[in-house]
Amino acid sequence: MKTINIALGLLLLLIFVGCGGTSSTSTNSGIKEEKIDYKSKFINTKSCNQIIDKSFFVICYDYKLKAAKSVAYHLDGDLMAEKIDKRPSFYREPTLEKRYQILTTDYTNSGYDRGHLAPDAAFDWSDVSLKSVYTLANIIPQAPQVNKHMWSKVETLARNKAVELGDLDVVNVVEYSKYHKSIGKNKMAVSKNFYKILYNDNKGYKACFKYSNRLNTSSRNDTVEKHRVDCNTINY
Repeated sequence: MKTINIALGLLLLLIFVGCGGTSSTSTNSGIKEEKIDYKSKFINTKSCNQIIDKSFFVICYDYKLKAAKSVAYHLDGDLMAEKIDKRPSFYREPTLEKRYQILTTDYTNSGYDRGHLAPDAAFDWSDVSLKSVYTLANIIPQAPQVNKHMWSKVETLARNKAVELGDLDVVNVVEYSKYHKSIGKNKMAVSKNFYKILYNDNKGYKACFKYSNRLNTSSRNDTVEKHRVDCNTINY
């Protein structure tokens, strides 16, 4: 009877794995964590009206918000040392219908910066890749102090981690309030918070960070670690 029970248990385990059971990976702390496909979790047709594939990254775009809800991309550590000094101009996203497009003038006198989700510093290894991140579908209104002095630090961390680990997956998630502020003639939504998820399943690395998009936020004494959060708390 004991032999039968063991065989039955092994059979059930094989069925579970074959049906897509949750896998796990060891983190740097030695604790096993569930592997989550963050790209699929946040970029799918249930979460957004249109998925925009820019070859180097993908955007989950919402028509009502006229803004990205998330952006996912992969960083190759070998490319992070490359640098192109000349920056291209922002442009309308051609795959969007005009009624859902945003213009650079929507930011004029709004008090917000044009903030990249897929950052230019991570894609300036070729003219084509760099131009891709200047689509306005990849840009959201960011509080100036957050954009210039806080969010930029975690972007630097991501590039450094890509070099250290060889490569890195990144998903940026944007959270909007039910009654959000809008800017410009085209009424682009302004986010409440935004998050950066960094992970490399093969190396057991995962880290998540949260930034509030408040105007007049002080960046004094700011560090990346002050923004670290539990990845399981991140949702739309």
